[in-house]
Amino acid sequence: GLGPSFPGNSNADSVVHYKLQQPAIARFIRLIPLDWNPNGRIGLRLETYGCPYTSDVVSFDGGSSGLLYWLTSGLKRTSRDVVTLKFKALRNSGTLLQAEGQEGLSLSLELERGKLLLLLRKGRTSSTEPQRLVSLGSLLDDQHWHHVAVERRGSHLNLTVDKHTERVQIPAEFSHWSIEQLSLGAVQSEVSQKPVTSKKNFNGCLENLLYNGHNLIELAKNKKQQVTISGNVTFSCAEPVSVAVTFTGPESFLQLPGTTMSSSGGVSIGFQFRTWNKKGLLLSFELPQQGGVAWLYLSEARLQLQIHKSGRALLELSAGASLNDGQWHSVELNSRQGRLTITVDKEERDSSQASPSFPVTVENGSQKCRNLFSVFQGCMRLFTVDNQNLDLIKVQEKQLGNYSNLQIDICGIIDRCSPSPCEHGGPCSQSWTVFHCNCSDSGYSGATCHSSVYEQSCEAYKHNGNTSGHFYIDVDGSGPIKPQLVYCNMTEENTWMVIQHNNTELTRLRPFTGVNQYSIHFDYSSEEEQLLAVIKQSEHCEQELSYHCKMSRLLNTPEGSPLSWWFGGPGAGRVQTYWGGAQPGSQQCACGLQGDCVDLQHYCNCDADRMEWTEDSGLLTHKESLPVRSLVLGDIQRPGSEAVYRVGPLQCHGDRNFWNAAFFDKETSYLHFPTFHGELSADISFLFKTMASSGVFLENLGIKDFIRIELSSSTQVVFSFDVGNGPLEVRVESSFPLNDNRWHRVRAERNVKEASLRLDELPVATQEAPADGHFHLQLNSQLFIGDNSSRAKITPGVQPGCPGHCSSYGSLCQNHGRCVERANGFHCDCNLSAYTGVFCQTEVSASFKSGTSVSYTFKEPYEMSRNSSALPSSIYSDMTLRGENVSLSFRTNQSPALLLYVSSYYREYLAVLINKHDKLEVRYKLDSSRDTEVLRSKVRSLANGQLHTVSIRRLTDSVSANSCALPLDPHCSLHIFYLAHFLSPESDDLDADLSRLASLGFTGCLSVVHFNTISPLKEALLRPNSSPVIITGPLAQSNCGSAASANSYSAENTHHLSGEKWRRHLTFNSIRIDSALIGGTKLLYLYLCNIFSRGLVIFV
Repeated sequence: GLGPSFPGNSNADSVVHYKLQQPAIARFIRLIPLDWNPNGRIGLRLETYGCPYTSDVVSFDGGSSGLLYWLTSGLKRTSRDVVTLKFKALRNSGTLLQAEGQEGLSLSLELERGKLLLLLRKGRTSSTEPQRLVSLGSLLDDQHWHHVAVERRGSHLNLTVDKHTERVQIPAEFSHWSIEQLSLGAVQSEVSQKPVTSKKNFNGCLENLLYNGHNLIELAKNKKQQVTISGNVTFSCAEPVSVAVTFTGPESFLQLPGTTMSSSGGVSIGFQFRTWNKKGLLLSFELPQQGGVAWLYLSEARLQLQIHKSGRALLELSAGASLNDGQWHSVELNSRQGRLTITVDKEERDSSQASPSFPVTVENGSQKCRNLFSVFQGCMRLFTVDNQNLDLIKVQEKQLGNYSNLQIDICGIIDRCSPSPCEHGGPCSQSWTVFHCNCSDSGYSGATCHSSVYEQSCEAYKHNGNTSGHFYIDVDGSGPIKPQLVYCNMTEENTWMVIQHNNTELTRLRPFTGVNQYSIHFDYSSEEEQLLAVIKQSEHCEQELSYHCKMSRLLNTPEGSPLSWWFGGPGAGRVQTYWGGAQPGSQQCACGLQGDCVDLQHYCNCDADRMEWTEDSGLLTHKESLPVRSLVLGDIQRPGSEAVYRVGPLQCHGDRNFWNAAFFDKETSYLHFPTFHGELSADISFLFKTMASSGVFLENLGIKDFIRIELSSSTQVVFSFDVGNGPLEVRVESSFPLNDNRWHRVRAERNVKEASLRLDELPVATQEAPADGHFHLQLNSQLFIGDNSSRAKITPGVQPGCPGHCSSYGSLCQNHGRCVERANGFHCDCNLSAYTGVFCQTEVSASFKSGTSVSYTFKEPYEMSRNSSALPSSIYSDMTLRGENVSLSFRTNQSPALLLYVSSYYREYLAVLINKHDKLEVRYKLDSSRDTEVLRSKVRSLANGQLHTVSIRRLTDSVSANSCALPLDPHCSLHIFYLAHFLSPESDDLDADLSRLASLGFTGCLSVVHFNTISPLKEALLRPNSSPVIITGPLAQSNCGSAASANSYSAENTHHLSGEKWRRHLTFNSIRIDSALIGGTKLLYLYLCNIFSRGLVIFV
């Protein structure tokens, strides 16, 4: 392909020097002038500096020519086998070299469609399907020399083509494999051991073929006895005679003369082409007798022939497929005796033909260069017209035809997919000018599939608002470690990453006859490198190790040899002789460390060797010993011995990479790190929060190159760099200020195709690379972070950690959950919420049966006055109330039913029930001298098994009812009325009707019951022993209150509740959902007058 251009001098005296970054080995240097100095005369002086070079070459004609070497003891392998050679191919396929050994094992180097393959075969028959070990290179049939090296060390093998090396592992039988013969150039017959004529034979030249330092071509030249020469083998390499031309763009064309009218009245045109594009006009010619024109072009990588006249297609033919593969394809167009034929790749016999009613000829005459199709970009060669070769050198010398913007005597095709710029297994495709990476199934994104679409830890998923579940974790982000599926447990204060293995259950062991030890190996769901990366990245890891025993000793004593042990750590693990809860190397269990073993003469409970069941259990927390790889249990062979073991999953929390935060309290503060290395591909991501309007996030300088990310203004982030072809910038503009003291995420990436910058969830900004791609980024200073000043010294003012997480993530805490700051993150405190979960988002629900009830009792008033110190929390803080905020959800098929009852020391109460007409009813009595007030809904069928929600609110003596559905409409009417609130002490017995309802019990579901700051149902289910609750009958926690268990249909309507003296409007929505739906629940809003509460009882 074409390399970079070298501008020369502009006058007669100056000298321009160029030092190549990589050495070039060449026999000839060809100069391709791209432009001339417009002033003065054309002239050139060139000097090159090199060193002597020795060359031994051999050429093969692609027929039956070949060399066969029988390796004597002097040539056979030593501790390693090394084969080096250079080759120049005239055909894109063929076998260069094949090495055979004992038992029919062989390795071969084969050129296939311009790529070099290393193949492995087992067996001597040709029907044996070879195993492809590796493929390297592309377009290796470009008639240039290419360097190859094969090195075998034991079961590993390195293949190098030019400057690219791949390391592969070969089967174990090859570790003791000895090469017996080497064949070059031709496939050997299994019967006669002679070369056979085959398409697989190599057509081209080999140079300096060395096997373990021995020059094999020199042996063949000297006709040594161990060398057999077959066919037309010559020890020279002729220069290729074909001349190619390159069409680079829309200004490129080649005009060739036609022919005079032949006696047959036909035409024959032939040529070869190669391209990456699916479309493009290959050639066109006029049909003077018909007044038409013929077009030969590519469409969707197929060859198409169209003959047009007056805008109408007279004839259409097509042939070939996938002709944009970069390979040379031959085309023949023949028109003879009334038959028109186009053939693609004659050997493949892919052709199409027609019998036009008019002659197709090409005659001399003036032609206009017209193109109604896409421009062809690619190479052509071997032009023939009526079987006469056209000399393109004469075209270059202006002796034949005409041309413009052509590269003559060179094919400038470049394989941008070899080596593939696409990372992480993303397939690469290309056109003449660009490549494309398909990242859809790779787990990565970006122009080169570089950036992971997954987070690096469970901690990161939590900060995105996710709850417990299975997630793909990419521990090293854009690095080589694959994503892994783990379980993220976010139900506790710490966010745990859980990695399972093949046996996490309690497993029982019984005596094995003749077996002194029992060994168990554990296979984890993650690969080795994934496990080690997770452990290294986490702040804390642990694994449970339990042993339940009956006459089965564990470790014996520290002075003796242990009876059991386990392996833990990297690889197969190292022997560990301590047990869960103890320290590494102690040969103890947890009870030995704590001094409370059942027998103080031993350091493990099981070592007491008792007839009763006992156990030694604990957590392994020494990260260097994790994970547990295998377990060896030794005292299980005696009669009466029984044991049960368990090795829990690996659990880790804390992400050192996610919260490696630093606080810069001065403008002159910064951190410095080693030089940033991202020569061709790199990504940078970080979170920032600031109140400053500008500042440099990070910067790294070279002699000329640099890379920098900065906050250029309060609304703009800039990613700038220079890789030798001029400074480039990528900017992202935000519509809101970024100096709002909230966390913002920046992700920058640079690769050979583009540079990109992303801020939070705003659209990605990109800057395409120049046409010749980005050069290597060469930096030589330290990487400075947070710096906006001189670099004379490292200045103070940098502190670890960064406070204020709740300002950014506090909104994740739902349902009155309170955000609590932590050193590395935040935590949602759900104590004041009726919900639970990492974000207080999980409803607390219970299934009730007819005999179940939950009672929550407040402190007596006189107890409170006597001992005010007995009020350490909000549990007893709502004794004398100016208002209530009550809410609950229910699901039942029962009516009538009492849902909730709140009473005071006086005869005031609030009751929520479903009456016998399946309507919701709210009863309240705020004055013993007045009758009970009743509000009823007009909606029937509330006992329909669907989920309904009720909310009741009161403030002092006002009651209000809202008549609109949620969310609130700004045009909703609000009604306020007042009630007398004179209260006198009376008995607290239920009235007869409520007593009757209570006796019926309740069967169904209650969820998220909330009374001011108290959640009685949550207290009963999660803290029954520490809360003032009384549970009667069976109470089972369930998910019956989740919206996911309702129907997906949601009808929202506005209804009324009616009383004897007032008619007040309420919001009441019907719900039928089977997935989470905000605003799809029944809501009832009321304000009730003073209730001095003594207790709250849920009857069922």
